[in-house]
This record gives sequence, structure tokens and C-alpha cells, in this order.
Amino acid sequence: MQKYSIGEFASLVGLTTYTLRYYEKEGLIIPSRDGNDRRYYTDQDIKWIGFLLHLKGTGMSMEEIKHYVQLRAQGDGTIAQRRKLLATVKERSLAQIREMQANLTVLSHKIDWYDGKLNHTVSEDFEHYLQRFNN
Repeated sequence: MQKYSIGEFASLVGLTTYTLRYYEKEGLIIPSRDGNDRRYYTDQDIKWIGFLLHLKGTGMSMEEIKHYVQLRAQGDGTIAQRRKLLATVKERSLAQIREMQANLTVLSHKIDWYDGKLNHTVSEDFEHYLQRFNN
């Protein structure tokens, strides 16, 4: 089993040692300790931090992540609760993606409108230009 110091582990997972200590304080990760009480991490911890970063990347709040970790620590009896939590986060993330896509569509139209203004192929104002796409 490979053992990583906090500095090595931080480099491997792309986090700072400060962040790792914060995650430990919040109960998100529990490093092992050697005979001198120095923390060390394993390949299993790399996978776990990777998953936590995926959760964070969905916009999951720290409170939701902590709740998920607490449920996970309770074992398989909480699978339905964990699934429900993740499904809620997934739906929220999909709604944010849809909103972002709509915003990007408007942004793309605005860029195209500017291009049309610059090359004199568009004469109407932006509001009327947008009506082309709303029909």
C-alpha cells in the first residue's frame, strides 16, 4: 500500500495542504496516522477526494457534501437517502446547465448581431433581431 504525506497527496489531488486540513476538520476525509502521529493518505483516499471534488463540481454545497459523508459513514442502510440527495443535486445541476445554455444562446446571438452590424448585414436593433429566433 502506497502512503503519501500531506504535501505529496495535495500535489496528487490538486489541492492545497490547507484545503486538505479543512476537509479533515469538516469530517470529509479522515487520513491515517503513522507511529509518529503524522497523517498519511492512500490511493483509496485519492479516489475518495476525487469523488468529493465531483460532488463539489456539481455545485453541491458544503453542508450537502457533509450530509452525504455522514450518511455514507452510517453504511448501506442510508443508500436510499444518499440516492435521493444525489438525485436532487443532479436535477439542480441540470437546471443550471439549461439556464447556462439559454444564456449562451443569447450571447451567441448578440455576437452574431455585432458581426452583422460590423459587416452591415444587420440593420434592426437587437430586440428585433432576436425575434428571428423566437418563432
